[in-house]
Amino acid sequence: MASRLTAVFACQACGATSPKWLGRCPECGEWNSFVEETRGPAPRAVPSGGAAAVSIAALDAEEKPRLATGLGGLDRVLGGGLVPGSVILLGGEPGIGKSTLLLQAGRGLAGRGRDVLYASAEESSAQVRLRGGRLGIREERLLVLAETDVSRIVAEAESRAPAVVVIDSVQAVREPSLASAPGTVSQVRAAAAELVRLAKSHGVPVLLVGHVTKDGSLAGPKSLEHLVDAVVSIEGDRGSSRRLLRATKNRFGPVDEIALYEMTGDGLAELPDASATLLAERRPGLAGSAVTAAREGSRSVLVEIQALVGAAAAGSPRRVGIGVDGGRLALLLAVLEGAGLPLSSREIFVSCTGGIEVTEPAGDLAIVAALVSSARARPLPDGAVFFGEIGLLGEVRRVPAASGRLKEAAALGFGAVYMPAGNAGEAAAFPDLRAIPVHRVADLLGALKV
Repeated sequence: MASRLTAVFACQACGATSPKWLGRCPECGEWNSFVEETRGPAPRAVPSGGAAAVSIAALDAEEKPRLATGLGGLDRVLGGGLVPGSVILLGGEPGIGKSTLLLQAGRGLAGRGRDVLYASAEESSAQVRLRGGRLGIREERLLVLAETDVSRIVAEAESRAPAVVVIDSVQAVREPSLASAPGTVSQVRAAAAELVRLAKSHGVPVLLVGHVTKDGSLAGPKSLEHLVDAVVSIEGDRGSSRRLLRATKNRFGPVDEIALYEMTGDGLAELPDASATLLAERRPGLAGSAVTAAREGSRSVLVEIQALVGAAAAGSPRRVGIGVDGGRLALLLAVLEGAGLPLSSREIFVSCTGGIEVTEPAGDLAIVAALVSSARARPLPDGAVFFGEIGLLGEVRRVPAASGRLKEAAALGFGAVYMPAGNAGEAAAFPDLRAIPVHRVADLLGALKV
């Protein structure tokens, strides 16, 4: 009996389906996201002789060595390198440097005597060669395949048995058995499933490039993030040469680890001292500026928090937070009101500079200090760092990894640290730092004298 094709409409944002076109997706609320796709009947599952269930105690517990890409920052974000058989999704805006980063990683792997298959679905082989030439990449073991058919890419990978496979990008490849266009929900799912099968069955790491949409979400169905083992994003302003690499999901390592890169004519160069780079443009002595020690993965990074308290505004004043949690900002403003600093009628703007997002509660004390400094138009003490969590009653709570934060502050030459009283004992190991323990927000207002 001939297979019967069915036309359905699929949301390109979340993957929801509907028998008819809808202007707005009922699942995710996205407008004009439904695209018609042709699908065949689901294949009937046929029992076959496969792998039998095995006791977890009998499984081989030997951990295979990771593959180092030669890019220290990328390896650190991944938890030490590429895990054999893993699938990694690298997301970012067009032109942010995803292809450049993976070409450099391919060069590092090829330079160590490993074959790398770079499947380019968006550029021809000649275009990849020109871009590689500008980066000085001429390794013979870096193999380029200009192909959009995922089955041909898989066949080439199975034939050559490379150490790593790179797909640039997952939205541009297509499964030929599907009638829909590349980049649609069904195509991305089918292509990703084939590539996951390749990785797991042959033990080869697969790196997928994924584009980011205008609203900042990863293009393609959200389920793609659940299929892969790690999701790494590369962020940055196109007007700036600085790029931030972070892992938001990692089955084989830590999350929220970061690496700071700078885009140069020779490619992406890692900036080893992230704190010094992030504070390089800071101007001490200005009101509304405070430095906090944020925890990013296994490292502590010093970043600048800027606050601007505007004049009283009629109606509902704005509260804008960039790089900080909006809910915590509202909480801190309420706590400051209770401590005797009236801000309810004034417009508030708070920003974390350098493209870093400080969402952990340890940045509360720095945000409060910056707000107080701006509201009173007086700069904070020079050479001071602030960290600590603030509760609803105005108490300053202890934070984890205080020693690492203090070590980073001492390494950059800061002399004073306003910190929770519960962590003050850890400052004894740093004689060059003067620790100012803070019990309550009212104590901070009195200690600052601004």
